Amino acid sequence: MSKRAVVMIVGSMLLIWYIISSSLHISKDVASETHQEQSTLYQVKMKEKYVALTFDDGPHPVYTRKVIKVLNKYEAKGTFFVTGERAHRFSSIIKEMSEQGHEIGNHTFSHPSMRKITSSALQEEIQKTDDTLHSLTGEYPVCFRPPGGVLNETVIDAAKKKHHIVVLWSRHQDTRDWSNPGVEKIVRQVTSHTQPGQIILMHDSGVNRAQTVKALGKILELLSKQGYKFVTVSDLIHQGVKEGGRGYTSSVWQN
Repeated sequence: MSKRAVVMIVGSMLLIWYIISSSLHISKDVASETHQEQSTLYQVKMKEKYVALTFDDGPHPVYTRKVIKVLNKYEAKGTFFVTGERAHRFSSIIKEMSEQGHEIGNHTFSHPSMRKITSSALQEEIQKTDDTLHSLTGEYPVCFRPPGGVLNETVIDAAKKKHHIVVLWSRHQDTRDWSNPGVEKIVRQVTSHTQPGQIILMHDSGVNRAQTVKALGKILELLSKQGYKFVTVSDLIHQGVKEGGRGYTSSVWQN
């Protein structure tokens, strides 16, 4: 079975859980919290030292290529959550990502506010980006990350209806690199909390991502020496399934 098929199966199981739990007679608040947690990936439960480096808001005509260059130096793979608008503008970078084995995720088309958008409008954003990426790479993305990491019923409903897995990031692994806190602070934030199966959040687009690029090289060097390997989100899921064997939702997914 292909890795993509495994990811789609796991995603489908999460969606089935969402539908079943929606029919349970529990309070609205508890139902909402349960739906959001069970339909969202924060980390993959595993023993092997694999982590997923993810990058939001690109592609950027300068910094994305620099990020890819650093990843390739360490034979690492990344997952880039791109907006459809920027993917269309910088299509050659999207093709480079795909050709070099990096994963491309959906980050909406125009990066709208998740607190104001309707489910139908968000579905249109997701579909438009899916179509844009498919036209450039021949593949549809399976992972979706809402802008700002906002998780609410609208996001869960739209992702479910478009058959996407909602991917956020692991606890303590939001580098906040967009605020340019300093290279060493970014490095410490990641390396002092790293555990197998984590998803790390960084950004490859913005006014100046020089700190991100420099910190990325140091992170890769330090964690490589500790035996970590850097894979795409889909490969992280696949590895978790391999280790867990069965019972995907209980053995693979954890908050």
